[in-house]
Amino acid sequence: MGMWMSAVLLVPLLPLLTTLVVVAGSEGAVRNRLKFGVWPIGAAFGGAIATLYVVATQGPISIRFYDPTLAALVPVPLGFYVDRLSAVMMVLISAIGTIIYAYSIDYMHQEPHERRYFALLGVTVSVLLCMVSSANLMMLFLFWQMLSFLLYLLIHNHTHAATLNSAFRTFTLLRTGDVAFLAGTALAYALYGTLEFPELFSAAVQSTAMITLFPGVEFSGATAVTLLLLVGAMSKSAQFPFHIWLPRYLYAPTPVTALLHAGIINAGGFLINRLAPLFGSSPTTLHAAFFIGTLTAVLGASMMLAQNDIKNMLGFSTIGQMGYMVMECGLGAFALAVFHLIAHGLFKATVFLNSGNVIAKARLEPHFPHAEQESVEEGYSRLTWATGFVTTLLIPLLILLLTHGALHIPLLEAQGTVIFLFFIWITSSQAILTLTRLRAVASWKVSAAMLLTLLFVVFVYLFAVESFTAFLYPHPEDVASYFKAAELPSRLFDMMIGAATLMTIVGWCYVYIKAHGRSLPMPAWIDGIRIRLYVLFLNRLYVDECVHRLGQAQLAAIRRFDEPAQGRTP
Repeated sequence: MGMWMSAVLLVPLLPLLTTLVVVAGSEGAVRNRLKFGVWPIGAAFGGAIATLYVVATQGPISIRFYDPTLAALVPVPLGFYVDRLSAVMMVLISAIGTIIYAYSIDYMHQEPHERRYFALLGVTVSVLLCMVSSANLMMLFLFWQMLSFLLYLLIHNHTHAATLNSAFRTFTLLRTGDVAFLAGTALAYALYGTLEFPELFSAAVQSTAMITLFPGVEFSGATAVTLLLLVGAMSKSAQFPFHIWLPRYLYAPTPVTALLHAGIINAGGFLINRLAPLFGSSPTTLHAAFFIGTLTAVLGASMMLAQNDIKNMLGFSTIGQMGYMVMECGLGAFALAVFHLIAHGLFKATVFLNSGNVIAKARLEPHFPHAEQESVEEGYSRLTWATGFVTTLLIPLLILLLTHGALHIPLLEAQGTVIFLFFIWITSSQAILTLTRLRAVASWKVSAAMLLTLLFVVFVYLFAVESFTAFLYPHPEDVASYFKAAELPSRLFDMMIGAATLMTIVGWCYVYIKAHGRSLPMPAWIDGIRIRLYVLFLNRLYVDECVHRLGQAQLAAIRRFDEPAQGRTP
C-alpha cells in the first residue's frame, strides 16, 4: 500500500511538470516543449486510472503530512484522502485535461502569450486534482480559492477591455460564494472540532448543536453549515442568481471554456457529494438545493433557447445542466448527480472543442456556414411517429404510473425510485424526439433506432441506479437515509410529477403539430406573452443590469459616506 500512496501523491503533481516544461528554456524551441507538455498530464490520467483500481479493490488511500490531532497547530493542513468519489473525479479531470491540452497545441498556435496559457493550464489541472483529493475541508477550500484566481488569469486576453472587465466581474462574484464557504468551514470547526472528512461526518451525526439566527428561529448545526456551503457551491456551479458570471466568461479562449464547462464548473456538484453525509443529515438544505437546482435548470434551458451565439447557447446549456445536477443532489440522488456530472463533462468538452472548430473555420471562410440549398422535405412517416409516441409517452408513462400510482410498490426509497424512472423517461424522450428529424432514412430504420435508444437509456440509468450507486456509496443504508432526508410531502411530489408529465406530453404534441405544418389557434394575448418571454430570456432576465445598478448604488452610497469623513480629516 505504501507504493500506491507514493503513486497517488504523484498524480496531482504531474501536471505541474507540464508547467515547468513549458516555462523553462528559450522561445526558440517552444513548440516542441508545448507538444512534450501533454505527456505529464497524460501520465496523470494513467495514474488516476491505476488509483481508481486500487481504491476500488483495497479501500481509500489516506496521506497526511500532519497529525490530525494537532491540526490547530499546523498553518496549512496538507494531505490527501482518495476514496472512490475522489478517484472517479481524478480520472475525469485528467482525461479532459489531456484532451484539451492536446487540442490547444494547434488551436492556440501563434496566439500572444501562448506559453502563459499552457503553463496555467497545467497548474489548473493540478489544482483540480488536489482539490478533489483533499484530506480535509480546509485544504479543499484553499484549492477552491486557487481556482477562482486561475479563472481570472485563464481568460488570457487582458488587453481587451471587455475581457478584462469580464474576468474582474467573475472574480468578484465568486468571492461572495467563497465567503460563505469560509464561514461554513469555520462554523463546522467550531461545532465539530475537526475538518477531517471521516471524523467530521461522524461528529456531525452525533452532534445535537443548534444555531439561533433570530429569537424563535433555530437551525440545527448541520443545516447552518450546509446552507453556507451550498452558497459556495452555487457560486462556482453558476446557480441562479450567481449564474451571471458564466456567460461573461465566454470571452476566454474556447479550450479554456471547454475546461471550465467540463471540469471547473463541476466543483459545486463535487463539493455537495464530497460532503454527502453532512448534507444528508439536513432535509432543509436538501430541499433548498432542490428548489434552487430546479429553478436554475428551467431558467438556464429557457435562456439557452433564446440565444443566437454558439458559445452563449452552450454556456446557458451548462447552467441548465448544473441545475439538474444540484436538483438531483437535493432529491438525495447523489450517485445520479455524479453520473450526470461525468456524462456532462465529457459531452460538453467535446461540444465546446467542436464549436472551436466552427469558430476557427468561420474566421477563415467568411461565408461559412454555407447556406444550404432548399429542398423538398419528405413528410414524416406514420410508423416513425407511432414508434415515437409509444417509446416516449405510452411505455414510460405506464411504467411510471403503475410503479408509483396504481401498484403502490412498498419500496424503501419510493420517491427515489420514481426519480430514477422519471429521469429515464425525460432523457429517452429528448433523444428519441431528435430522431424524428431523420427524414432521409427509411422509416423502419428510424423506428428501430428509437427502440434501441430507449433500451440504451434504460440500461444506462439502471447501471447508474445499481452499479454506480453501489460503487460510490457501498452502504445501502446511507443511500436510503439520503432519499429519506430529501423526501418531499407525498401530495407535493405527486403534483410535481404530474405537472412535469403534462408538460412533456404537451411538448411532444406541439412538436408533432409543428412538424406537420399545422398550428394551434391561439388568442392574441398568448402570442404577446410568448414574445415578451422571448425578449426576457434573450436579455438573460435582466439580472446583469440589476446587479450593475445595485453595484452603482452601493458605490454612490459609499462615496456619500466617505465625503463627510474626508471633510473632517485635518
